[in-house]
Amino acid sequence: MTSIVSTERVPRADLDVSESLATFVEGDALPDSGIDPERFWSAFSALLRDFVPRNRALLGERDRLQVRIDDYHRDRPGLPDPVHYRAFLEDIGYLVPEPEPFTITTVGVDDEIARLSGPQLVVPLLNARFAVNAVNARWGSLYDALYGTDAVADAGRLARGSDYNAERGAEVVRRGREVLDVVAPLVSGSHAEATAYRVQDGALVVERGEYATTTPSDPVAFAGHIGDPAAPSSVLLTHGGLHVEIVIDPQGSIGATDSAGVQDVRLESALTTIMDLEDSVAAVDAEDKVLGFRNWRELMRGRLTEVVTKNGRTFMRTMNDDMAFVGPDGGVVTVPGRSLMLVRNVGHLMTTDAVRDAAGAEIPEGILDAVMTALGALPDLRGPNRGGNSRTGSMYIVKPKMHGPEEVAFTVDLFGRVEEMLGLPPRTIKIGIMDEERRTTLNLRACIAAARDRIVFINTGFLDRTGDEIHTSLLAGPVVPKAQMRNQVFLEAYERANVKAGLEAGFPGRAQIGKGMWAMPDLMHAMVEQKIAHVRSGASTAWVPSPTAATLHAVHYHEVDTAAARDGIALDGDSERDAVLVPPLSRHPVDAADIATELDNNVQSILGYVVRWVDQGIGCSKVPDIHGIGLMEDRATLRISSQLLANWLRHGLIDAAGIDESLQRLAAVVDGQNASDPLYEPLVGPRGPGLAFQAARSLIVDGAAQPNGYTEPILHAVRRAKKVEQGIAR
Repeated sequence: MTSIVSTERVPRADLDVSESLATFVEGDALPDSGIDPERFWSAFSALLRDFVPRNRALLGERDRLQVRIDDYHRDRPGLPDPVHYRAFLEDIGYLVPEPEPFTITTVGVDDEIARLSGPQLVVPLLNARFAVNAVNARWGSLYDALYGTDAVADAGRLARGSDYNAERGAEVVRRGREVLDVVAPLVSGSHAEATAYRVQDGALVVERGEYATTTPSDPVAFAGHIGDPAAPSSVLLTHGGLHVEIVIDPQGSIGATDSAGVQDVRLESALTTIMDLEDSVAAVDAEDKVLGFRNWRELMRGRLTEVVTKNGRTFMRTMNDDMAFVGPDGGVVTVPGRSLMLVRNVGHLMTTDAVRDAAGAEIPEGILDAVMTALGALPDLRGPNRGGNSRTGSMYIVKPKMHGPEEVAFTVDLFGRVEEMLGLPPRTIKIGIMDEERRTTLNLRACIAAARDRIVFINTGFLDRTGDEIHTSLLAGPVVPKAQMRNQVFLEAYERANVKAGLEAGFPGRAQIGKGMWAMPDLMHAMVEQKIAHVRSGASTAWVPSPTAATLHAVHYHEVDTAAARDGIALDGDSERDAVLVPPLSRHPVDAADIATELDNNVQSILGYVVRWVDQGIGCSKVPDIHGIGLMEDRATLRISSQLLANWLRHGLIDAAGIDESLQRLAAVVDGQNASDPLYEPLVGPRGPGLAFQAARSLIVDGAAQPNGYTEPILHAVRRAKKVEQGIAR
């Protein structure tokens, strides 16, 4: 029988602290920090006294504004008059005046964020295996990424099978040579003609059999080598600041069949990784939170490990070391072996039982995250692993779900107070602002200005942004089906406005401009075709769901020059507010068949995600959709699906009876999709609907009443109840 986790609590200063958190802080984090435990808890208590009331006031302001907007749409249903609506939002303080032109002043930013363009991974921090894999995804095999996915046509003579397909392998090699021709074009001919690579007088020489030898047209493209210059085992190239490694092994399984003995082409892939404590995890109590804090601490120590069993073999997965090459001048060239790590804290909404204040109230979870992740970063900032992550001495916190510049200013003040508490230099903690709530989008310039000396990141995200859009304008009318959302006026303007705001604020050379996640990890051919648009938009990074996807997306940053893409963007100071303010309302009645299809699609998505979240504590996973296509889902996916159905329920397109019928019918489908999981519990058991089923229903029928349409209040309450039911919590 699974043992119940400790629920003991201990007094610290005037706080009531869970034993697990106190043990982490005093037994693990503080001993090598130089900070006295009594002083730490006293300072933490003082911080809470100052910031908790401000946190509550900000949430109260969200509620006040939503009530006013609800009243407006209740009195004036349908598409609002643009002039009148904008004046109303200005009058209630939802829209704030645009700041005068400014340039951010953030300093001490690592090149991976400030100057380089490349993929960004997002992984759940509670899963150590995923975290280590992501850190090591700084480098990825292009051959493996092409051969093992549908990025190369997966049918006919090129189809994958149980045995190696030599024709498919040849196509992979051909595609690899095409990438080399983009990365390091030759003075004459192609890398496809290469019969050998060698280093001579600090330059790369490419032999071409019966053709004359050649060199890269840009000598700077050659960055180094490993081994005998006359027959190197590795050649390092550089292009646009990104590295590519040609691995040479004439005796290797691939190299033995290659004219130049090339065994692999490895790309610098996930330049940055966001270690996530938010939407991709199910952290509902002190024990869950402490697991995340410990993993972050071990990452910052450079020693997070995980025992892995794969193909019948058990081994220890560790964090990669940097790589050393001999440079063109004979000196040592060191190339990072790990992705630069950021950590995503939670937003301002939820509270946590990890710490209770003097009145017995749970404290805001976002405040706890700020303190504990900064504490966990100390080994990298000034401890034994100094510079193991950030070579500039910075810590990077991505802050989600902030509504407007006042909430950003609150976070900036909080980070400053945490620095004082831990004895860190001012502005050590940098902030990434997720542009995923409508009030932040409409006031993005003011949000950036509020963090102008700390900001390193803005990005867009379709799911949360659309979920907030639906909830904010819930009473205006029925919205369009989810598949039509990407073509709505507000979303196209939002994507443009985000990039423009970052460029106008001087982000190049100081900060990232990012785009959202590719949610279909099995459909890499489609990703290769479509995600290049993110680079063409002027963004310097975009989210990917796996190390393999990072390697394939990395090719886009060689094919498109980010700086050149930005040259075509008009920086006219227009924030596109009027376009962003057009709600995604359906202009025509939705056909009954389309309503039924949309209901089923969203119900299936909700059930498939919630059952793993509630029953197994899995915050992010590949969930089959109604057609069996695996989609990477997290709470943002859940928010848009539940809010869309809540909107349609409010406006009579669907009713409670239809929702219940769809839930019952599709519960059996979801059960079937999970039949191979030995830990899976049916959504509806012998005693009726389980907690996961009940949570899924509540997210729809009670969705309109959830603060800003967030799913966390319902999910957290039900997951806690499930842990009690399973005997792993009291």
